[in-house]
Amino acid sequence: MAQNDPNRVLRLLPLVAGGLGGTLLLLNRVLTPVLTESQARSDVMGVILSALLILTGLLWQRVQPTLPEAVTLVGEEGLELDEALPDTAKTELAWASHLLLTNTVTRSVVAYRQGKTLLRRGVLAPKAEVTPGPILKRVLETGKAVYLVNLKIYPGRVEFDYLPENTQGVICQPMGQGGALILAANAPRSYTRQDEAWIEGIADKLGHSLDNCVLNTLTDPRAESSLAK
Repeated sequence: MAQNDPNRVLRLLPLVAGGLGGTLLLLNRVLTPVLTESQARSDVMGVILSALLILTGLLWQRVQPTLPEAVTLVGEEGLELDEALPDTAKTELAWASHLLLTNTVTRSVVAYRQGKTLLRRGVLAPKAEVTPGPILKRVLETGKAVYLVNLKIYPGRVEFDYLPENTQGVICQPMGQGGALILAANAPRSYTRQDEAWIEGIADKLGHSLDNCVLNTLTDPRAESSLAK
């Protein structure tokens, strides 16, 4: 647990110091045969300081909660790209997925667009095909992201059978026309608001690039003939 929360010892220091100080004051009072006025005043100040330390420690426990415990996702590391995609689209997908895997808690990335799985990267589940369930369908229809902060408490988790089985958190982010990025995290409640905003920006950029690639393919006769081959 200490590896997941490097500030754990620091947060416990006020509690330990306050408790130790209060205990020593009590022992000192019990073992003192004759109590002087100056000692009584000192004891009062010591009790107040010990109480403040304990209160500070309790507040730190709430203001700086322990980080959620991460797990190792079940699956094999890999990269799968739809070979029918243009090279520019493959490059965009590879770039975006690399950024997500190296700069966020994301451990598995799936890019889905109009009935096709364009990319799988990171920890891969045995099932490769994406079958949209109610949650992903809602994202595709409304164009609004869904963040499942703790996947195991949601009944709808069964639809994400194309992600590692012990995935802790999922973000379904709209990506262009009829597309979505599905991101799997290895810890619950691990994406910050800043992460969500950054993921949204990457998905918008990626969706725009993919939409342009498809548009260029449809309007370029040479691209159509190369695809036909």
